[in-house]
Amino acid sequence: MLQRTIPSSGETIPVIGLGTWQTFDVSRSGYEPLTQVLANLHQSGGKLIDSSPMYGRAEENIGDLTQASGIADQFFYATKVWTQGKEAGIRQMEASLKKMKRHSIDLMQVHNLVDWKTHLETLANWKEKGIVRYIGITHYTNAYHDELERILQTVPVDFVQLNYSITARNAEKRLLRTAADRGVATLINRPFGEGSLFAHVRGKALPHWVAEYNIGTWSQFFLKFILSHPAVTCVIPATGNPQHLLDNVQAGMGALPDEATRERMAAYMASL
Repeated sequence: MLQRTIPSSGETIPVIGLGTWQTFDVSRSGYEPLTQVLANLHQSGGKLIDSSPMYGRAEENIGDLTQASGIADQFFYATKVWTQGKEAGIRQMEASLKKMKRHSIDLMQVHNLVDWKTHLETLANWKEKGIVRYIGITHYTNAYHDELERILQTVPVDFVQLNYSITARNAEKRLLRTAADRGVATLINRPFGEGSLFAHVRGKALPHWVAEYNIGTWSQFFLKFILSHPAVTCVIPATGNPQHLLDNVQAGMGALPDEATRERMAAYMASL
C-alpha cells in the first residue's frame, strides 16, 4: 500500500485506514466480521484505526479485538476527546485508553472542536509525557473549514481530520493547502458522503478510462480521487464488512490519477 509522511515526525503511514463510526458499535455477537475486517486491514498493509467516545462501543470493541488478534501493537490507534472542561476531558481520554487497552495512544484528536483550547493544552502536556504521540483536531462539515484553518495557522497540531470527497470539494479551496503549508497531516472522513455517493451511481457504469489506474469499483473511484490530492495523508472509510474493506484498500495501491484525470472524474460524476 502507498504510504504518506506525517510532516511533524517524518513517520509514514498507509494511505487507507479504517473508520469505526456506527460500524464498530456492536455487541460481542457481532465480533466475527469485525475480526476479519481488522485482519484484512493488517494483511493489506493498512494500520490506522480511527474511533471516538461518541461511537458507542467502538473503542471497547477495538480494544478487545486487537488484543485478541495477537498483533495489537502493529496498528496505529486514533481516537478523540469529546466533552467540555479540562478534568472531564482527562477522565474521558483516560477511559478511552483503558477501553482500547493502550498505555499510550498514537493520535488523540479534539472531536468537532469541542472545547478545543482546553483539550489541546492538556494534550500538549500529554505529548511531552509520551502518553500521546500526536495531537489533532477534527470536524466533518464544510461550515467549520474556516475555523479549522484558523487553528492550523496559530496552534501547533500534528493532524487535522476533515470531510472531503469527489462531490464535496470545499476543502480544496484553502484548508488542504493550509495543512500542507503548515506541515499538518490530514485524515479524510466522509469519503463516500455517508453512502450517498453509492446511491448516486447505483446501476451506473464506471468510465472505461479509469482502468489504467486499476480502478475496478466505485469505492476505488471515490477513494483514488481523494488520494490523488497531494495534501491528503490518509482516508478513513468506515466499514464492518470484510469484503468492503478489501475493496477499499485496493485504492491505496498502484498509480493515482493526475490533475487532469481528477477533473475528468469529477465531471463524469456530475454528469450522472
